[in-house]
Amino acid sequence: MVEIFIVTTVYPTIFDLFLKGRASIAFDFCLLQMYAFDAFLITENYILSIMAFDRYVAICNALRYHAIMTLKLCKALICMCWLLGLLTPLAMIAMIYRLPFCGPNEIEHIFCDSSPLLTLACTDSSLDVSMDLTVSAFSIIINAIIIVFIYANILFTILKMKTSEERRKAFSTCMSHLFMSLFFYGSVAYMYINLQSSYSAAFDLAASIHHSVLTPLLSPLVYSFRNKEITNFLKKQLRPKTLLLWKENKIVQ
Repeated sequence: MVEIFIVTTVYPTIFDLFLKGRASIAFDFCLLQMYAFDAFLITENYILSIMAFDRYVAICNALRYHAIMTLKLCKALICMCWLLGLLTPLAMIAMIYRLPFCGPNEIEHIFCDSSPLLTLACTDSSLDVSMDLTVSAFSIIINAIIIVFIYANILFTILKMKTSEERRKAFSTCMSHLFMSLFFYGSVAYMYINLQSSYSAAFDLAASIHHSVLTPLLSPLVYSFRNKEITNFLKKQLRPKTLLLWKENKIVQ
């Protein structure tokens, strides 16, 4: 749901940009888009931490997994992620709304985001930049540290396993989440944790496309590859077509 919401949030301006070569959006709707994107992004950030905790319990406390990760606890953790995600960007949106904007209000971006929007303010926005940096650092760095700490414990547990089969299964359990965590934080770190003095519009644009399009596209694919039903279905669908193309090439030859 989070991945779908992220794409849906940026889709209107991206579609208008590719269709017409430029996109226009009212200021209020611009702030609404920025709030929605940040809220869903922060929600996903917290969900990744919860997923890391789930992997930790599954590997380090396998026998007690169902006793710890109860349905009640899972619901509480997911609700907490959504609540924190929806509340965190409100203060930043309120401060940007009070800033004066003048001149050609154009940004080199595919959607409304805090970094390029703050460069258009007609007054000193250093306080807002600092607040944006603080909020981003709190929600991103804290969760990134939690994930690193969890995976350090997981790695320590895996290294103590006696057989290679046990280690392989343990690595398989957390590999997809670890890959998506690295992919997620690699792009978000540059998008939100950067000072205005070092702000690069071109690189920020590339990072935004990377995170708002590629990450939601890759996420369901990466997680689905561990599902045996999906992989078996893909093998069945691709194998006859590959064999048919091979036979057609042989006939042509």
